[in-house]
Amino acid sequence: MPHDPNDPFVHVRGASEHNLKNVDVDLPRDAMVAFTGVSGSGKSSLAFGTLYAEAQRRYFESVAPYARRLVQQMGVPHVQEITGLPPAVALQQRRGAPSSRSSVGTLTTLSNLLRMLYSRAGTYPAGAPHLPAEAFSPNTVAGACPRCHGLGEEHDVSEELMVPDPSLSIREGAIAAWPGAWQGANLRSIVSGLGIDVDAPWRSLKAKDRRWLLFTDEQPKVLIKPERDRVDYGYHGKFWSARAHVHHVLATSKSPMMREKAMRFIRSVPCPDCAGTGLRPDSLKVTFRGLTIAEVNALSFASLVGFLRPVAEVSEAAAATTTADSGEASEVAVRLCTDLLDRVQVLLDLGLGYLSLGRRSTTLSPGEAQRLRIATQLRSGLFGVVYVLDEPSAGLHPADAAPLLDVLETLKGSGNSLFVVEHDLDIVRRADWVIDIGPGAGENGGRVLYSGPVAGLEQVTDSATGAHLFGRVGAPPRPQRVAQGWLHLRGVSRHNLEDLSVDVPLCVMTAVTGVSGSGKSTLVTQVLAELVRRHLGQAPDESEDSELEIDVDDVTGLESFDRLVRVDQRPIGRTPRSNLATYTGLFDAVRKVYAATPAARERGYGAGRFSFNVAEGRCETCQGEGFVTVELLFLPGTYAPCPTCHGARYKAETLEIEYRGKNIAEVLALSVDEASDFLAEVPAAARSLTTLREVGLGYLRLGQPATELSGGEAQRIKLATELQRARRGHALYLLDEPTAGLHPADIALLLRQLHRLVDAGNTVVLVEHDLDTIISADWVIDLGPRGGDEGGRVVATGTPEEVAGAEDSTTAAYLAARLASHGANG
Repeated sequence: MPHDPNDPFVHVRGASEHNLKNVDVDLPRDAMVAFTGVSGSGKSSLAFGTLYAEAQRRYFESVAPYARRLVQQMGVPHVQEITGLPPAVALQQRRGAPSSRSSVGTLTTLSNLLRMLYSRAGTYPAGAPHLPAEAFSPNTVAGACPRCHGLGEEHDVSEELMVPDPSLSIREGAIAAWPGAWQGANLRSIVSGLGIDVDAPWRSLKAKDRRWLLFTDEQPKVLIKPERDRVDYGYHGKFWSARAHVHHVLATSKSPMMREKAMRFIRSVPCPDCAGTGLRPDSLKVTFRGLTIAEVNALSFASLVGFLRPVAEVSEAAAATTTADSGEASEVAVRLCTDLLDRVQVLLDLGLGYLSLGRRSTTLSPGEAQRLRIATQLRSGLFGVVYVLDEPSAGLHPADAAPLLDVLETLKGSGNSLFVVEHDLDIVRRADWVIDIGPGAGENGGRVLYSGPVAGLEQVTDSATGAHLFGRVGAPPRPQRVAQGWLHLRGVSRHNLEDLSVDVPLCVMTAVTGVSGSGKSTLVTQVLAELVRRHLGQAPDESEDSELEIDVDDVTGLESFDRLVRVDQRPIGRTPRSNLATYTGLFDAVRKVYAATPAARERGYGAGRFSFNVAEGRCETCQGEGFVTVELLFLPGTYAPCPTCHGARYKAETLEIEYRGKNIAEVLALSVDEASDFLAEVPAAARSLTTLREVGLGYLRLGQPATELSGGEAQRIKLATELQRARRGHALYLLDEPTAGLHPADIALLLRQLHRLVDAGNTVVLVEHDLDTIISADWVIDLGPRGGDEGGRVVATGTPEEVAGAEDSTTAAYLAARLASHGANG
């Protein structure tokens, strides 16, 4: 259908991507359109899976076939027709693991300008050759430190790990990194033969002897004389330092146990040659306004503005009169500093002034990374495009959301359209148009309940969004419990926390609040988690450092906990083979039920036969994947159902076994709601399914791959898995922004389950920005007053009402307004 150029709308007809039910909808261009609905309703399927995917497909039709192969393309959307759709740019939440070499500077491309500044306008030592811009990057051969290859760190042993108790003597095992048994006795004899006292406390030995024993590469041979009960004949024993022994084990041992023991003494340390910068020495000798590029990379953006402004304010006319074509007063320096200053100012406007260029992208929250991408787009000067944004307010304090809205208005004012998937009702209220999808999630969603100006949503009775937006929902639950004890932390230092002291109440729910970058996640997910983990002797998660460097003067109250549970939004699996059923453990119960059927027993099928990960039961054509990859050369690769099992994942013989009229593949295709009825007589499965429904996940399929789940869904699956375990004792539950990516209706379900945990005698501590969740907490710890170096302090503590009255708290005003709002509605 030809499009009328005067028609200001995008027309979508017959969209059926994922759970969308043949959707027809019109949405305006040159406006901010909010896509709303409960989690799993189909918002992202319409905004990203349909509109953005179609815009990308049309763009790539104009690109050379060879170039298409170099870019990861989305699949062709299931839609009959879309007209009036401009080119689109997607700014999505990315919860994957970026490269450790990626930084804020590389994400924003600011590092390119800074390297040019040092190359062209830096102050070089006398006689030093001019360096190209690449020489100031640790990610290039020209700039990387030869020792650490640009990583800025190397893995090595440390004295603290190898000698955990310096009061012990060598004979008593002071050097824990040395081997035991005969080898250990041999080394003690060698050390004694070298004239070092093996019976003196380690700390009393000479410093040079201690260092030699631990780190030397020398391997002297010492005559070991016969010893009663140990050595019958004399021999020459070869000395190994503790570090040499650890490195030898890691390089040569085939024993997993020995390698695991050796790794206990290894930690990442700054590279001694480049002091952790990753740069060559000659690059670090070039300065600009007295600072090296590494020192500028370490400045916060707020400080960087002050560093650049004096040069940027030099008029170009004045700079043009200088005879030099390089140097701090040159035209090159003025133009580069001016451009850098303009770009950094956008980041300050977005509340990111606490970040630095050198901050690793692996440490950024999804919300921080997305705001960095928004800032980059703001400077791009694009006109007439659609920006499709995925929850831009995720992970933002209400004070940080206000400048974000201003930036979005600027993008719209520049002649662009904004399609925003959003749960934050304050953002929705500012939209020009709202498209509400629902009414429920999964199969119960996928319909457009309303499309029009925001005010009209109030009349839609089926809309959960409308009920929350217009105050038809009551205040969140507020049990107002009293602490049953306290965990006291004194003198904590890590990142921007400096000598912080805080008290955490036990057997209640505590919300840790504050603006972005104030130190909340550092306190909860690093300091608190690591101290309790060490006390309980739990192993660290795969994604965590084995030993976080945390300085703390004193901790009391750790003995109150017998378990630590961290519930985060990391995926529950990295491949499609991991799914809801396998993660929660309910699939084990289902497979046992099938193995117990008469037909299975007759054939000798055990529970393993009903796993799609085991050769005996899975389809061999697709190896239990259910699909095969189809390469289309110049078009994006696609997937097709397996021609043998047609997506069932199992051998035909396995699918002949049925329970209550369904085979194992048909059970995996059931939703949680449907499976609750079907498996009601299987207690282990029924318990899991009940808790999944209670956290609002009844719409998910049992076999839904982990790779298709959002961060919020993954977190609620973890919470449900924990809730189904009937355990006694006092556990500490730590959650980092559990409401991120959740609709207010889903937040209400989540809060109900968190309060269940507290009522069972546990302690819940969560990092949070959602005001309703904070109000529902028994205790609030507010950090700030701002982010980065201006944060890291306890600004206020107390009940939500007490914190709402705090004078220095940025959170207080927003909390007071929300309390007043609920009071008025109540």
